[in-house]
Amino acid sequence: MSYVAIVFVVGLLIAIHEFGHLLAAKLSGIPVKRFSIGFGPKVFEFTHGDTSYWLSWIPVGGYVWPAIEPDDFRELPAYKRITFALGGPLANVIAAFVSFLILGFAQLDLPAFDATSFAITRLGAGLQQQIIGLTALLHIGQLSGIVGIVAVGGAHFGSTFAGVLTFSALINLSLAVMNLLPLPPLDGGRILFCVLEKIYRPLGRIETPVTVAGWSIVLALMVYLTVQDVGRILA
Repeated sequence: MSYVAIVFVVGLLIAIHEFGHLLAAKLSGIPVKRFSIGFGPKVFEFTHGDTSYWLSWIPVGGYVWPAIEPDDFRELPAYKRITFALGGPLANVIAAFVSFLILGFAQLDLPAFDATSFAITRLGAGLQQQIIGLTALLHIGQLSGIVGIVAVGGAHFGSTFAGVLTFSALINLSLAVMNLLPLPPLDGGRILFCVLEKIYRPLGRIETPVTVAGWSIVLALMVYLTVQDVGRILA
């Protein structure tokens, strides 16, 4: 049961990331065609304003589909595109803080001020730990994919409410920090190109091919890490 809970939590945290992008788009005046919880064919949908909200068959993660073409999106003011990119990581940081806050209230029985102080302290320490942990990117053998995350989370965190909250906070912070890396197709890569365009506008023309190449690398890495994770579990 703990592994099922961890799978659900990971999917929820990715959906929170995408919901942050949705809110950022709405606040920035970027039209959104579709917001989906999950991937694949829809289970059901409703429409509010100009946006269609889907619940899809594969309930892990989600996506935001802007109602404008990629070329038109690049013509938006840089501050709007940067706000849109920052929305996901910021949502994960807020969700991590809420997880630590609930942990302080529910598990440690702390009063409001102490629980808030506890959450802020744990949030800062967690961000520092994630930033230091980026050195693992230089050693691919130390990385884990979704299978490894679920396996470790289920074994060490998924059996108690406090464990799930701690796991949620750590994965939220990991999503935030990893997505802010200045590498396409990550959110940090989008921000990088917004800055590069301000320095030399023709650089914006290479964003699409660089992003496509980035996605190819990410997908290949995901396959490699999945095989590596399965090998570790079966060993």
